[in-house]
Amino acid sequence: MPRRMTYRQIADDIAARVATGEYPPASKIPSYSQLAALYTVSIATAQRAVMVLHAKGIVYGEPGRGVFVKGHDS
Repeated sequence: MPRRMTYRQIADDIAARVATGEYPPASKIPSYSQLAALYTVSIATAQRAVMVLHAKGIVYGEPGRGVFVKGHDS
């Protein structure tokens, strides 16, 4: 049985997806609940992963709309 990913591993995976263009600039990343299902983790773990991406300047949140990938110029 595979070990669950940590929030840091999830953040790294999402960052890699951004780098490859799977999540292009200005695109919305999956919601916390979608990320939790995708990585088979709790919503709290998904939230921590997104907080890491936010701290690294990879994504930004828009209240009521979601979390989006920052553009190269933003």
